[in-house]
Amino acid sequence: MLTLTFPAIDPVIVEIGPLAIRWYALSYIAGILLGWRYMIWLARRSPVDLTKEHIDDFVIWVTLGIIFGGRLGYVIFYKAEFYMQNPFQALAVWQGGMSFHGGLLGVVLATWLFCLRRGYSLVAVGDILACTAPLGLFFGRIANFINGELYGRITDWPIGMVFPGGGHLPRHPSQLYEAFLEGLFLLLVLFWLAKRPGTFRKRGLLAGVFLSGYAAGRIIAELFRQPDPHIGFLAYGTTIGQWLSMPLFFVGVWLFLRSLKHEPS
Repeated sequence: MLTLTFPAIDPVIVEIGPLAIRWYALSYIAGILLGWRYMIWLARRSPVDLTKEHIDDFVIWVTLGIIFGGRLGYVIFYKAEFYMQNPFQALAVWQGGMSFHGGLLGVVLATWLFCLRRGYSLVAVGDILACTAPLGLFFGRIANFINGELYGRITDWPIGMVFPGGGHLPRHPSQLYEAFLEGLFLLLVLFWLAKRPGTFRKRGLLAGVFLSGYAAGRIIAELFRQPDPHIGFLAYGTTIGQWLSMPLFFVGVWLFLRSLKHEPS
């Protein structure tokens, strides 16, 4: 077996006094900024009259949804008992702990409020947003890898990696699997679909592909990822990530099939 050594990259990019800029924070910033520019390009292909000024405003709504939803989701889904006993610790976002599923719920709520205020279709705006989401997922998983966190299970594959804090046995670099499945691959699929004529007129198609595609990728990646130690395996060897992703898969399939049955609008 080829055992790779974990590249010791300092999670802190630069530190000036009490101020520290970390790769994890930079990944969020990169995902949001690139997603903002990509959304402007996508809006030109969409029949929705989403102006650049409104997109600028929308990015702020989405950012707040990601931060508050992601943190609240982590508190509820992953460490509810701990935060019930230490409620003020839930505010310590700088200590880490974000949930994609919670962030998604926060973004959906923020998008709904934005569309309600501006008079846009939630599904139509959701199609545009769905195409940009894999950018953030890709950078987020790369940051997880740099931090040496959320590593995979012990492997007997021909190649593996020893992670700090993961013992001396080689493991799957599951963060990179997720970066590919949830990020790069899904980004390219949605880009290809977005370029096809008439795709945006089938409202819900892109959002459906994103939700079902993310869920399928996450469920597969969880087969290689080490479960959170304080949660472990659930029934039949499943994980909390798989259970949280299953509803997304069915919602995504429903949106996709619904978009095919309705006349383009």
